[in-house]
Amino acid sequence: MRRIALAVTAALVTLPAWAAKLNMEQIMASPDWIGPAVEQPHWSADGQSIYYSLKRDGSQVRDLYQVNPATGKTMAVSDAKRDTVSGPAVFDASHTHAAYIRHGDVFIKTLSSGQVMQVTRTPQNESSPQWGARGQNLQYRDGNQWYSYNLRDGLASPVAELKSADNPDQAKQDQLERLQMHLFSTLREIKHNEDAQKAQDSALDKADPTRSAQPYYLGKDSKIVDTSLSPDGRYMLVVTQSANYDAGKSPQVIHYVTRSGYVKPEDARTYVGHNDPAPQQLKLLDLKTHHQYSLSLDALPGIHTDPLAKLRAQTQAKLRKQGHDAEADALDAPKTRGVRIAEGSGYATIVWSDNGAQAAVQLRAIDNKDRWLTTVDFAKHALAVQNHLHDDAWISWNFNDFGFLKDNHTLWFLSEVSNFSQLYEKPLGGATRQLTSGHFEVSHPQLSPDGKWFYVRTNKETPYDYDIYRLPATGGSLTRVTHFQALDGFELSPDGRQIAVLHSTPYTPPQLAVINAAGGQAHELTDTLKPGYKKVMDEFVAPKYVKVPSSHGDFGIWAKLYLPKNFNPNVKHPAAVFVHGAGYLQDVTRGWSYYFREQMFNDMLTQEGYVVIDMDYRASEGYGRDWRTAIYQHMGHPELEDLLDGKAYMVKHYNVDPKHVGIYGGSYGGFMTEMALLRAPGQFAAGAALRPPSDWTSYNHEYTANILNDPQIDPQAYKVSSPIEYAKNLADPLLICHGLIDNNVMPSDSIRLYQRFIELHKKNFWISLYPMERHSFHHADDWYDEYRRIHELFERFVSFKPTAH
Repeated sequence: MRRIALAVTAALVTLPAWAAKLNMEQIMASPDWIGPAVEQPHWSADGQSIYYSLKRDGSQVRDLYQVNPATGKTMAVSDAKRDTVSGPAVFDASHTHAAYIRHGDVFIKTLSSGQVMQVTRTPQNESSPQWGARGQNLQYRDGNQWYSYNLRDGLASPVAELKSADNPDQAKQDQLERLQMHLFSTLREIKHNEDAQKAQDSALDKADPTRSAQPYYLGKDSKIVDTSLSPDGRYMLVVTQSANYDAGKSPQVIHYVTRSGYVKPEDARTYVGHNDPAPQQLKLLDLKTHHQYSLSLDALPGIHTDPLAKLRAQTQAKLRKQGHDAEADALDAPKTRGVRIAEGSGYATIVWSDNGAQAAVQLRAIDNKDRWLTTVDFAKHALAVQNHLHDDAWISWNFNDFGFLKDNHTLWFLSEVSNFSQLYEKPLGGATRQLTSGHFEVSHPQLSPDGKWFYVRTNKETPYDYDIYRLPATGGSLTRVTHFQALDGFELSPDGRQIAVLHSTPYTPPQLAVINAAGGQAHELTDTLKPGYKKVMDEFVAPKYVKVPSSHGDFGIWAKLYLPKNFNPNVKHPAAVFVHGAGYLQDVTRGWSYYFREQMFNDMLTQEGYVVIDMDYRASEGYGRDWRTAIYQHMGHPELEDLLDGKAYMVKHYNVDPKHVGIYGGSYGGFMTEMALLRAPGQFAAGAALRPPSDWTSYNHEYTANILNDPQIDPQAYKVSSPIEYAKNLADPLLICHGLIDNNVMPSDSIRLYQRFIELHKKNFWISLYPMERHSFHHADDWYDEYRRIHELFERFVSFKPTAH
């Protein structure tokens, strides 16, 4: 199969003649000069093509491409030809029809003839197509309302009408209304006629299937958050929360540079603990009998037990001692812990078996210390617990996938109960069985269309190598399918015989390949790298993968190490520590990094004689539950120990001058830069903190409360974890950079810390604010300015002319 060089067929920007060495201008330029990453690949409904998107040069617009996986022939899909695109598709049980969404509308394709039929043409965005259990109707949703399209009569109709209102028929008469009805016979006659009409309508609804169904009244205080319809059309699950719940006061960011010329404020997310997310409830609607049932949480183990009881009591006692009785009372634990069902976390929280006979629901405590995987007992109108995962720290954001096997009565799910994410299955009413095991992470499970195989992404060989493995759905050994060592994503073909794969290298963004589902030789389908970028790729330094010994336990910290070409061990070197962001993120892999600009900056530093290290410190992804939760209640402490061990490693093994080591990073990496300078003064010659959270009390609930609990309950955790509490220790040069419209980490974090330094009469600290940047920078000028300042900081305080040892 020939390799398709999309860089030849796609429009190219004019490239400058790059210098022999990397320089700041080219590193921080728009990434168009590199070549686009392949995005969102999916199979056509007939399995004969793979579609994918590429970013257009000089624009955020994505262009669509189509490639034949058998021949490698590729073509751009013009706007005029978009109406021929099919997929991602869902198939009926007989594999006769495929349904998919295009431009927000629903389409059905008959696979034998290729005939396409448009089901909807509306201004709304329909979504979530699924086939009825018998394949005679197609279901889809518009917001939280579901519709069913009958293939025989071509009729689309709402499955149920949901109303966030009280049922008017159940309204009770007050004293005045009772008096009116007592006094006036005409009013009684009118009501009698209305009741008779309603009774007839109800009888006709039951007897005549061609009529639209009566509405479901969920209560005026109910806000519909999510809905899910059974494939057989019998049941609907509805997730609700209080419509009047106080979400808390939102801080604002300010747009100073606007088209209108006027300053524009914008609400951002609320602060952690101000307030917690709204508790959610689950309702079961029987669409056949028109009954609705509230599903109780009482069966969930631990739902009435406060996991923070001891800590809560200590904090309340301290508040009362200080005379803050009202605050102490406000911390009383609820009798029933709040749960969330619909989280929008990238995985389904309600899954039906193919035949619609079973429904699985995943619930998580708002305090995020428990996860319950349940099924619905439709006869008893109750939840039945199938698996319960508790964590004294917090349940991971990842590894929460679950579903049913093709037998319609066996659940499969991921769990960290063994410390590492592994795959499990459980027959309903039976015992749980572990399908995979080992000191590696299993993620992204996909069940083959015939239900015989699981395909998973895992780092089984080493923590930094990822590939596809498969195992029988009934259990068995893991078999390696790919050998890329940097597997970014994959999708099985509709017939399950092939896999579309995204893979990358440290200096090559994700590319598309196809491979037989049983393994074998992969066939490359794309090469999107630009010629100008390829000319400088030889300048890049291949990272070394090293395991840094810890001085705080019997373990090591995996890292990427960048050395100057022709490294001379007899010469003293300056060094830099790059700290990745997010905390829970893995940057030590063989693949393309989210921090590709930073990686090239690290390369540039090696050209200046630097040794650079990038560590997956404790809290990083890919190393199991214990590694992830090591920072519980004391963020910035284990991680700093690891970073200092990284510095010591460079000093010991690579002749780094310990007085000439700089540190920098963004987001969590910026936080760690501040913690390094403020908790370990003198260890680093200078630091650059980009968009750093300096006070965790002003970050969000979803991330922060998991690690530090709520600030009202666990104020000590916030105190020991926030750089602003250590401001008095600043002794080393610090540069802070922050976007002024950052609605993730608020710019006020950096501004407040800056004010603390002013009040403490500190020296050698600077702040650079970027009026048109959010948390992730997008504009090349701002990237350049930010890293020019970092480079100047390092040149002034870290660099030196290498000298012989």
